[in-house]
Amino acid sequence: MRITIQLILATMMCTAGVVIVLVCIQIDPEGELHESILVCLGEILTFAGSVIGVDYHYRVKNEDKN
Repeated sequence: MRITIQLILATMMCTAGVVIVLVCIQIDPEGELHESILVCLGEILTFAGSVIGVDYHYRVKNEDKN
């Protein structure tokens, strides 16, 4: 149950990050991304990746010991 919630959260955050970037591309000046949007996307993707990757790494590592 916990891994499912983490995967859903990570997926929602990645989707939100992509939506933010796509919306910002359409706002004037068109096609230019502000630096703050790139930082926001980077933080969202880093958090989502850590939620998935760290939990998966230790879950697999613990299963190998058993």
